[in-house]
Amino acid sequence: MCEELGFEKLLDEEGFFARLFGRAPSGAGKDPLYGPDLPVVLLTGGPGMGKGRLLRAVRDRFAAKVPVIHLDCASPVYADRADPEPGARSAATEALVEVAGRLSTWQGTGGSFAFPRLFTGLAVIATGVAEGTPEAVATEAERYENLPQKQRLRGLATGDFWRGVLRGAIRNLLTTLSGQAFDPYSAAVSNALLDALFERLAPRGRAELERIYGAYPGAAGQPRIGLRILAADFRAGGEAREVAESFLFRALREDLEAAFGGPAGWLRRVGRPGLLLDHAEAPLGERLLRAVLTDRRGGQRDRVVIVGTARRSDGGAFLHGGLPPREVTPPAEYRPADGAPPDWTRRTDEGADRAPLADGVLLLRMPLLTGDQLRRETVRRQRYAEPEGGANRRRIDAAVARLSGGRPHTVIRLAAAAAAFRMPADANDRDILDAPLRLPGDDATERPVAEVLLRELVLDQLPVRLPTEHHAHWLDLLTHLSVAHDTECADVLLRHHQSGHVHHLTAHHVSRLLTDTGWPTCERHFIGDFGLRQLLVHRLYGLRPGGAAWYADHHLLRDHYAERAAGPDTPSAGGAFRSLTAHRMNHHLVSGGADDVVSHLAATLPGRPRQWCAELLEIAQAPYPGGADARRERAQGLVPAEGPPLRRTVDQLLHAVWLCEERTRPTGKETARTLAKLLDLLSIMDFDGAGLLSRTATDWSALAENEQPLLRCTCTEQLRRRR
Repeated sequence: MCEELGFEKLLDEEGFFARLFGRAPSGAGKDPLYGPDLPVVLLTGGPGMGKGRLLRAVRDRFAAKVPVIHLDCASPVYADRADPEPGARSAATEALVEVAGRLSTWQGTGGSFAFPRLFTGLAVIATGVAEGTPEAVATEAERYENLPQKQRLRGLATGDFWRGVLRGAIRNLLTTLSGQAFDPYSAAVSNALLDALFERLAPRGRAELERIYGAYPGAAGQPRIGLRILAADFRAGGEAREVAESFLFRALREDLEAAFGGPAGWLRRVGRPGLLLDHAEAPLGERLLRAVLTDRRGGQRDRVVIVGTARRSDGGAFLHGGLPPREVTPPAEYRPADGAPPDWTRRTDEGADRAPLADGVLLLRMPLLTGDQLRRETVRRQRYAEPEGGANRRRIDAAVARLSGGRPHTVIRLAAAAAAFRMPADANDRDILDAPLRLPGDDATERPVAEVLLRELVLDQLPVRLPTEHHAHWLDLLTHLSVAHDTECADVLLRHHQSGHVHHLTAHHVSRLLTDTGWPTCERHFIGDFGLRQLLVHRLYGLRPGGAAWYADHHLLRDHYAERAAGPDTPSAGGAFRSLTAHRMNHHLVSGGADDVVSHLAATLPGRPRQWCAELLEIAQAPYPGGADARRERAQGLVPAEGPPLRRTVDQLLHAVWLCEERTRPTGKETARTLAKLLDLLSIMDFDGAGLLSRTATDWSALAENEQPLLRCTCTEQLRRRR
C-alpha cells in the first residue's frame, strides 16, 4: 500500500505539515503556521479515508527532523499495562509515560528530552499502589527513573537543576519507614516521597514545582498540597481522575515547552514537537484531546502540535458542549483541494473562556482521490497488456471509481484485486467485488475483495459507542439495512431481524452510530454511502442460496407498505418517497414484481405526466439482484412483451430508467437514445398530458449520456463530483 497516495501535497516541502511543524522533511526551516496559540488539528473522515495512513506518513516523513510521536489511542496495551496497579496507573498515564519515554531517547537536533515535571506527578500517584508499603511505592516510582534527566555522555557535567531527583534518593528516604505498619495511602509515605522530591532539588527546580503544582485545583499556590490533591483525585477515579490525568498531560507539555523555550532551547532546537493521536475517537484519545483543548481555552500556551483523527464530520460530539447538531457552530476547516491553509484564531470576545471546545480545533477534511489519482493507481497495478485497446482497464477504472467514490482505502483494495481481473461482458460494477485479493502477510490466503473491505471498514471499525451485546451482529444488521430507504422501513427490518434478541437497536440508534463512525447520510438511502451500500447489497444477495435473503427483505417491506397503503395513501415517514404506493412498488420491482409495477405505471400515467415521471424515478432507484440481467434487452424491446402499445412502452421505459438509476454500470449514448426514443413515443400517444413528456425526453437523455443521475440525492451527487 502506498502510504502517501493522495497526500503528496500535504507532506511535501511546502505542504501543510511542514508549515505546521516549522520544518520541512528535508530539514529546512519553515515559517510556522499559527501560534503562539495553536489549534488542535483533527483529520476528519469515515472508515477508509486514510486518517491513520496519513498520520503514519507524517511520522515517517518528519520524525527524523522534529520530535514527532505517534500514539494509537485504540491500542489495548495501555490499559493492559495499567491493570496490575489500577490505583497508581491508568491507560492515560501509561500513554503519557510512553510518549515521554520515547522522547527521552530522541537523538535528533537538540538531543533527548527530560520530563521532571511529569515525573513529579507520576511519582506522587505511585503512592496509590495496592500494597501501599514504602518499598512498593519506591518500586512503582522507579518505573519512571529515566524521565527526569536527559541522557548524557559519561563524564560531562549536566548543569540540570533537576539533578539528583531520583538517583536512589526516593528509595533511601522511603526505606527508612520500612517495617512500620501503615494504612493504605498513609500520609507518612506521601510526606517521605514529597521530601525526596523537594529537598534534593536546586532552587530553580523547587520554583518550577511550585509554579506547576501550586496551580493544581484547590492547591492555593502550595505545591505539596497540589500534589497531595492530585494523588487523591487519581485514587478517587471517575471525573476526579480525569482532572489529575489532564494535569499530568499539561506537565508533559510544560516539559517540552521548557526544552524549546529560553536561549538554550532557541539555539539548539528547531521546529515544533508533535503528538499524533490515531483513533482519537477512542476514550483515551478523547480524554487527551479534551485536556489540551480545555487548557488552551483557559489560556495555557504551548508549542506542541497535536494532530488527532476524528470519524465524525463535526470533529466529535464532545467538542460542542452538548448542543444539538442544528445549533452547533462548525469549527474552522481546511480542505486541501482549496489550496493554502486558512487563517485560524481563537475567539477573544466575552465568554471565550466558556466557548465550546470546538473553538480550539481546525478540521482537516481528508481528501478523496481525484479521477487522475484513481486511474493512476489502477493502471499501476495492471499485470497484462490490453489487446482490446484498454477497454477492460477503462471498465475497471469506472467500476472502481463508482464503488469507491474516491475513498482511498477502497480504491487501493479494489485496484489490487482488479490487477488480473477481467470484467464480464455487460458487467455490473459489483461483479468486481468477487475478485480475489491476497493481503501481505496473510499466509497467501485469497479472499473476495468484498469480504476484505467489509472486515476492514465495518468489523475492524465498530462504532465506539456500540453496546457490546450488538458487536456480533452489527454487520448482519447493516447488511439487511442496505435495502432500507428511510427510518420507517429501517425500523421494520430491525424489528424483524432482532426479534429473538433481548436488546434492540432502533433506526435512530443505528443512524446515530453510523454518523459517529463517519459514514455520510443521504435523504433517500438509509445507508448513505454509495460504496458501503453496494458492499452490503452484494453480501445480502449472497447470504442464502438464490438471493433468498435479498428477496425476503424486499418482500417484508413490500407487504408492510401494501398493508399501510390499504388506508389513506400518504407519504411514508422519512420522506424518501412521494407515497406509500411508490415505496411499495420500489420493493416489489426488485423482488420479482416488475410486471405488476408496469401495470401500475401504465394505469396511472394518463393525466399526470409530471407526477408520474417523479414516481417512476423513485420506483426505479434500486439495485438489481444478482444473476442474469435482461434489463438492457427489455429496454430495447428485444424481449417480447404483451399488452397495448402504452403498456409495452412503459415496460421498456421502466427498465431503461432502472439501468440509469442503479448507478453500477455505464449508461452512455446507447441508453440515452433509448430513453429519448421511448419518451418521445409516449409523448405522441393519445392521452391527456402526453406532449409534456417531450421535454422530459430531452432532459433525461442528456443526463444519461453524461452518466448523470436522473434522480439526484446526496450519495449520487458524491458520485457525480468524483467524475
